[in-house]
Amino acid sequence: MTILNILKEPDPILRKKSSEVETINQETKKLMDSMLETMYQAPGIGLAAPQVGVLKKIIVIDLAKEDEPKKPLFIINPKILWKSEELNTREEGCLSIPGHYAEVTRPKKCKLQFLDYNGKQKEIEADDLLSTCIQHEVDHCDGILFIDYLSKLKKDMIIKKLVKAKKEEETN
Repeated sequence: MTILNILKEPDPILRKKSSEVETINQETKKLMDSMLETMYQAPGIGLAAPQVGVLKKIIVIDLAKEDEPKKPLFIINPKILWKSEELNTREEGCLSIPGHYAEVTRPKKCKLQFLDYNGKQKEIEADDLLSTCIQHEVDHCDGILFIDYLSKLKKDMIIKKLVKAKKEEETN
């Protein structure tokens, strides 16, 4: 497996819409395996293909805690079929926006249709953290970041800090 480079905001690729995966082949599986390893190393609980520079609708998620066995969820071509009216607010972070966290309100539950690692069609109903994580990662496939849910002032402050950090990184 290869550890992939995670793109950071304001990389323009993060703002592009992803296309559907036409065929699930060895290359697709290799990408998903590498995405999972990258996410574990980061460490994070979810990663979408655009975050590693691939504009395809592919997501990996694993909510298992450190002391629990890994439970990876591979999601290809996700479609959220419905979202609950009941809302949930929780602190979100993002591997593409390192060091920044904010309270985001999203539907508490969602129903997701997707293809799994082997291309089998699946449907799951998710709530709480899994629902939040799915919605966050599906947003990535649509070029949306969690900071887009914040006030303009908060969002601009975070982007300014990220741009400054990137410039400092480039000069070192």
